[in-house]
Amino acid sequence: MNWRDLPPLSALRAFSAFAQNGNVVGAGDALGVSHAAISQQLRVLEAHLNVALLDRSGRALKLTSKGEQLAQSLGRAFEQMGEGVATVTGARDARPLHISATPTFAARWLMPRLVGFRSAHPEIDLMIDPTADVVTLSPDGIDLAIRFGKGSWPDVDATLLWESTMVVVGAPSLIGDLECCDLEALAQFPWIEEFGNSESTSWLEKHGVTERAAGLMRVPGNLLVDGARDGQGVAVTVRRFVERDIEAGRLRVLHEEQDAATGYHMVTRGGVLRAPLKAFVTWLKREARAP
Repeated sequence: MNWRDLPPLSALRAFSAFAQNGNVVGAGDALGVSHAAISQQLRVLEAHLNVALLDRSGRALKLTSKGEQLAQSLGRAFEQMGEGVATVTGARDARPLHISATPTFAARWLMPRLVGFRSAHPEIDLMIDPTADVVTLSPDGIDLAIRFGKGSWPDVDATLLWESTMVVVGAPSLIGDLECCDLEALAQFPWIEEFGNSESTSWLEKHGVTERAAGLMRVPGNLLVDGARDGQGVAVTVRRFVERDIEAGRLRVLHEEQDAATGYHMVTRGGVLRAPLKAFVTWLKREARAP
């Protein structure tokens, strides 16, 4: 690399801040300078490269195709620089470990086991975000997500924790002696469904379950199984979460689809994991293997 060929770092920072914020005012606020200073740095960068990075034909500045290309490269580069600085200063490992999981997984599987991790690693602070939303992982945001599916998500590393089928279950007090049946026959019963785009809602959409004549109640994921067990409706969930209820007769399986390739995956950004995340990943894998 010829260092003399590189533009001034201040110009690159200003351009990257503009690309992230979409305007010179936001870029100036992000860097603590005036928007006039940002505009000047953008012109310096274009003059140095002799390339049009910004389209000035409209009322608002926009990136050209070459500007988009440079913005993507700079975004990755500044992100890596930030990670490197945080690593050597210790700030990277000092912030809490941020975990995203669906409410059902968090309530039925993760939370009952976390006491073991906290006992082994009292120095690591945790943030558990129970959400059905598919989140974006970032160096200063969510470290790890736990997702249900086949594990074929782009631009992330996904490791299978355990496989499980999806089942439709109901309490004997609601369904009586009804045996396993097709999904259309279940429209006669009230349903309980989880808020958001969760494992259960995705499964229902995939199978076209939209007509539920006896009504539908949406609840947080941690209340789904309790409602089904109390006879408030039939529900679709991951079989592993209700295995003991099935064995004890509190819930009965009304429909089950065998798909051994589906299960919960541990999802990270890849690369070198910071120490707290590495410890959590190791613990999570061990817990997943436990009976």
